[in-house]
Amino acid sequence: MNGSRAANATLLTGILDGLANAKAAAAVCVPAPYLYQCQDLLQGSLLAWGAQDVSCQPSGAYTGEVCAAMLEEFGCRYVIVGHSERRAYHGESDELVAKKTKALLDAGMTPIVCVGETLAQREAGQTMEVVGAQLGAVLDKIGQDAVARIVVAYEPVWAIGTGKTATPEMAQEVHAALREKLRACNAEAAENTLVLYGGSMKPDNAADLMAQPDIDGGLIGGAALKAADFLSIIRAAP
Repeated sequence: MNGSRAANATLLTGILDGLANAKAAAAVCVPAPYLYQCQDLLQGSLLAWGAQDVSCQPSGAYTGEVCAAMLEEFGCRYVIVGHSERRAYHGESDELVAKKTKALLDAGMTPIVCVGETLAQREAGQTMEVVGAQLGAVLDKIGQDAVARIVVAYEPVWAIGTGKTATPEMAQEVHAALREKLRACNAEAAENTLVLYGGSMKPDNAADLMAQPDIDGGLIGGAALKAADFLSIIRAAP
């Protein structure tokens, strides 16, 4: 929940100015009030845009919610679902995240499906069980034919804003397990499904993380609020 019209214009212009020679695809997912501004500034550019959440309902008496059809009108390509903050602060269940994923696929957009474990779960040795259940709920809902149409993002909740860090090898271990889960659903599609890392990826660790075989990119948080930092991460992609 960051940004203002003025700050957004500066940030987006700065990203666009440095994106011309980038090898990696990039997108920004912004608070819903700023989607029109993104559509206006980014139409026809190399930078895609999207939203941070969606309702699983198509329309109706759900005051304050934003449905997939509304996001589609603003040219959204991507929408984040199941972000760790939505799960923690808003009590979103695996079932709800799966419904949101299906709603986005039905509307022709690409869901960025977030999974991840807390510090207590990691210390209890439950990481693979937790992320497997989170991703499994989505795969059960969307079916094998849709595996190629989603993006998965691993967010180790314990490594976000806590000062704790996941080593590239620790992240790779979970990414490999997620890839295997995708393979079990659709082996062919799984090889091309992007699995992003969302545990405080920054300019100084991005290259090492993205050098891992199953880390295809990053879901960037605070570092994306500075154009120079975001561009450094984009350029770090192999």
